[in-house]
Amino acid sequence: MTNAKLEDRRKSTSLSEQVTVTLKTYFNTLEDQSATDVYEMVLQQVEKPLIEFVLQQTENNQTHAANILGINRNTLKKKMQKYDLDAS
Repeated sequence: MTNAKLEDRRKSTSLSEQVTVTLKTYFNTLEDQSATDVYEMVLQQVEKPLIEFVLQQTENNQTHAANILGINRNTLKKKMQKYDLDAS
């Protein structure tokens, strides 16, 4: 990574700016290949650590975590299964 790109990353402070920087890097590394399923890839890359972090913050209290995330507890359970996150 060039110094300019590193500097761009340091300047970016919001999550959306970080996503944009990361997507630029991703697309630059593709070269001649075409991108597919980018939407799903980004969601998975963000959703799993988000759920993990909120579960840690709530000491694995799924009801509280679901409330913080703004989703139904059953939806949280399905996402935990999807990402193979431990329910304990």
